[in-house]
Amino acid sequence: MAETPAPEPWLGGTLLLRQPCFGHRAGTDAVLLAAAVAESTGTLIDVGSGPGAVGLAVARRAPAMQVALVENKAEMACLARQNIDLNGFLGRVQVFETDVMRPASRRAVGLVDGQAHVVASNPPFYQAGQVRVSPLATRAAAHVLAPGDLARWIAACLALLRPGGIFVMIHRPDALAEILAASQGRMGGIRVLPVFPRSGAAAHRMLLKGRRGSRARLEILPGLQLHEADGSFTPKAAALHRGEALVDW
Repeated sequence: MAETPAPEPWLGGTLLLRQPCFGHRAGTDAVLLAAAVAESTGTLIDVGSGPGAVGLAVARRAPAMQVALVENKAEMACLARQNIDLNGFLGRVQVFETDVMRPASRRAVGLVDGQAHVVASNPPFYQAGQVRVSPLATRAAAHVLAPGDLARWIAACLALLRPGGIFVMIHRPDALAEILAASQGRMGGIRVLPVFPRSGAAAHRMLLKGRRGSRARLEILPGLQLHEADGSFTPKAAALHRGEALVDW
């Protein structure tokens, strides 16, 4: 990296994060995904972890949980390692620098399939060709997948889970059909929680939670509203951003 960014307080000051000076940075999506993980024991794998915001937020809240941060970009993996040290999580949180969609790459770094109790993921939201790609490599990698790669990403996440393990992700609502198709035969008991920017607006995000191997039916839950009419956070959203609440599943 050309320069080492200064640590910044995050999640109501309960964590310190070094993040890229330019490009993709952890924000509300990471807050929501971390708060969607209700489990407090076992092993969590944060796939596409970036600087580690989601996994570290869960590690802070759940001291009995072991956490693995999976990241393919060397710059982000380096920041994740620094953030583990900054927050005192050495020995309980580790980084696996690998392409999660390639089984051989996962195995080469010691990431074993079928072991995780929980996998959380905030994958790139867009398909190449749908949006203008940022000239910043870190931002482009965080936002854009090649056609077909979302299904491969989900398959890799589910492969990491033990039978009965929990998968949690955040994505765009218009990706739901693709996500359900990729999950067929692998995961059930799926719950979808729409996220609305404000009252009366269409959902711009969704949280999705499912169980590997389950055949239970799909449920669409009451949504989460983030902002009041004046632009301020709702009480629930404010508590989530301070790390004081969990998503209501």
